[in-house]
Amino acid sequence: MISRRDFLQATVAASAIYGASGVGNWSKLAAQQALTQDQLLDFDTFGNVTLVHVTDIHGQLKPVWFREPEINIGVGAARGQPPHLTGQDFLNYFDMKPGTPHAYALTYLDFVALARSYGKMGGLDRVATVLNAIRADRPDALLLDGGDTWHGSYTTLRTSGQDMVNVMNALKPDAMTSHWEFTLGTERVNEIVAGLDFPFLGANIFDATWDEPAYEPYKMFERGGAKIAVIGQAFPYLPIANPDWMFPELSFGIRDERMAELVQEVRDAGADLVVVLSHNGFDVDRKMAGQIKGIDVILTGHTHDALPEPVMVGDTMLIASGSNGKFVTRLDLDVRDGQLMGFRHKLIPVFSDVIEPDRDVAALIDAQRAPFKAELEEVLGTTDTLLYRRGNFNGTWDDLICNALIDEREADIALSPGFRWGPSLLPGAPITREDLFNATAMTYPAAYRSEMTGETLKLILEDVADNLFNPDPYYQQGGDMVRVGGMGYRIDVRAERGKRISDMTLLKTGEAIAPARSYVVSGWASVNEGTEGPAIWDVVESYIKRQGTVSVDPNKSVKVTGA
Repeated sequence: MISRRDFLQATVAASAIYGASGVGNWSKLAAQQALTQDQLLDFDTFGNVTLVHVTDIHGQLKPVWFREPEINIGVGAARGQPPHLTGQDFLNYFDMKPGTPHAYALTYLDFVALARSYGKMGGLDRVATVLNAIRADRPDALLLDGGDTWHGSYTTLRTSGQDMVNVMNALKPDAMTSHWEFTLGTERVNEIVAGLDFPFLGANIFDATWDEPAYEPYKMFERGGAKIAVIGQAFPYLPIANPDWMFPELSFGIRDERMAELVQEVRDAGADLVVVLSHNGFDVDRKMAGQIKGIDVILTGHTHDALPEPVMVGDTMLIASGSNGKFVTRLDLDVRDGQLMGFRHKLIPVFSDVIEPDRDVAALIDAQRAPFKAELEEVLGTTDTLLYRRGNFNGTWDDLICNALIDEREADIALSPGFRWGPSLLPGAPITREDLFNATAMTYPAAYRSEMTGETLKLILEDVADNLFNPDPYYQQGGDMVRVGGMGYRIDVRAERGKRISDMTLLKTGEAIAPARSYVVSGWASVNEGTEGPAIWDVVESYIKRQGTVSVDPNKSVKVTGA
């Protein structure tokens, strides 16, 4: 008799062959070199339950370009496994061809040329059209938002998240969880949550004083004759990755024991299907799935990974739906007698030139942006270079920011945090204020200028490297590697903690960084309260305007080994 685990894994394999995961459909599109809305939305309805997942939208109401990473290194058990595959390796693994729509959507290969052919992706008015089609087919589908929603754009910053709240309310989610939302401050988050028509879930968020739950841990739904428990898991490392003084009343953490207790609690309450709506990050969720029994589906977020097939960990299915509104995941499930018997899955690419915008949502989006139209459209300069951020090491957006920090703040070395959010910009494009804020909009933007010793700089790099490359996912507490300007270094990603960084060099002189010597360092997004300095967007705007046209040379200052 086949086990449930073997059955589900066989279903994943069949999905890749017969198109239930969407790959087969995309292969047909690739052969035709033509896209239609009907093809993108086509789905063979299955089972009795439909889950729809979006995550990491980061304030992007309109279509964007977003280049997927060139470098995404897995360590430990994740080495060489999805989502830690890029470019041709990614295409080979999922049996896709270069130059096709899915190659453009899911990899960095030939990004500029394919972007010009296939256009921008995302736009919540197009996402609304996708949702309308799914709900027309399955009216009781559950829409679940993985968080990082009320953050990341000019209008979101200026309205303290209200623009995204208004538009997402129109999409009618059934639940959400969170991360960057809390950088609006606890008071603002609670103000928004009080007015939501759906639950704001965070099983791992506790009151720091009373050590009791601060938000709803889960919500029970009845769909298709089945009871579905959706447990929310907020980003567990908020007080480390973001300023804890913005939410001092709260404590976070992975809280495995808490999750196991809740899984048992909802099962005892009659849940036929247990879904975790997570912002842990993929590798953290992969480990959690292996440690906690009874979870059927984890809708994962935070690390911005987009995978065209589920990843199975034992009996638990991990679903990754990308970022910035580029994709919508549809997952149809056959749930009977407390068991998940089978599924069909599709990662739907939101090609904005193909999918018609929903008129009502488009009008609502324009209304949110109207008060800021002049500021959003103001042209600051032009780029000769593809500007992108996503990847384990320096992207050109952060190279540009580092160049601005060095020039405008008269620094030797610049540091830019390893954020994953921020859309791309094609060569030859004007750089508008909106583009700049898409890469910098946050509530602690001060660009500091201070002196640091070489020893301190190495400690910073080592600490961030361990956050990213510790083989235990539960110690991976941040984003990608801090971006560095004015300094080169070598990193061995498989070395021990504190021994990964070597050969630190001051680029302007070629001299080795001396541990005892002080260097003028400028950076931004310090988590320390009271950090002083101009807002990062003012620094970069001044630099762009002085340059007129910006060019960013290929960054060869970081040497990676052990990957």
